[in-house]
Amino acid sequence: MNLDDTVGDGAPERLRFVSHKGQSIFLIDFSHCKGKEILLLLDQVRADIARHAPASVLTLADFSDAQVDKAVATKIKEVLVLDRPYVKKSAWVGTESLPHVFYENFKSFSQRDIPTFESREEAMDWLVKE
Repeated sequence: MNLDDTVGDGAPERLRFVSHKGQSIFLIDFSHCKGKEILLLLDQVRADIARHAPASVLTLADFSDAQVDKAVATKIKEVLVLDRPYVKKSAWVGTESLPHVFYENFKSFSQRDIPTFESREEAMDWLVKE
């Protein structure tokens, strides 16, 4: 599979690889999504990431104005754990809409460092930096 191909069947515009400074980043665009839509996208995220080699995927999740309730938070924790073997680095943007306690739970439950950034550009720069 070519990393630059659009992936997933459900919402290719929300789940896709983007190129940044010659590297592919899996963009997970939850921006302006309601909880039910995020739940559907999370199943596709897990399936798409699991198709790749271990420790090979750079991910950028955008939570700008996303509606994350307890059910969504629980599912995010599950997906973070299940995709951990395949993810090299992760960054998040738009986390102002996430309750801080959810974000802290995501990090501790998944045992992953997930830095947050002000913009997609800033996050992508960090992701591709060795």
